[in-house]
Amino acid sequence: MIEPDTKDWTWVLERPCPDCGFDPASVDLAAVPRLIRGNAASWPLVLASERAAQRPAEHVWSPLEYACHVRDVHLLFDERVHLMLDHEVPTFANWDQDATAVESDYGAQVPSVVGDELVAAAERIASTYAAVEDADAQRRGLRSNGDVFTIDTIARYHLHDVVHHAHDVAHVLR
Repeated sequence: MIEPDTKDWTWVLERPCPDCGFDPASVDLAAVPRLIRGNAASWPLVLASERAAQRPAEHVWSPLEYACHVRDVHLLFDERVHLMLDHEVPTFANWDQDATAVESDYGAQVPSVVGDELVAAAERIASTYAAVEDADAQRRGLRSNGDVFTIDTIARYHLHDVVHHAHDVAHVLR
């Protein structure tokens, strides 16, 4: 059983992550598409490992489950950025990542298929970020709990998520 993650990760927009080393101050919106594409390129290698579907501990997702999550995160953030571009200060629907993992049976998915889907989803959101005009970078959106994001901050928040999860699974490439 995976313990649900109830942490508020928005702090990563203010200071570097001590676990994965991501530093939000070192990234601007213009770099996000390239960084997302680079991150996505590493996932098929992770998923090719014999250990891709193995959990390192009972309460820790397998690399396959993390990859499914990263794929879905890319799709979710693409949806949210489009909402911000198309509407004035939209409120995002709540997303329960843990419920999605169970409902979608992340652990039973096919690693090679997930790898292809993850790369495609990353390309989709990278293209969305690349098309954001400077004048739109400060458009706002609200999480269901009231947290305010701009397209610029949501891009860095999103990037941290996928960088952090690549760090979480790096052990399979060692």
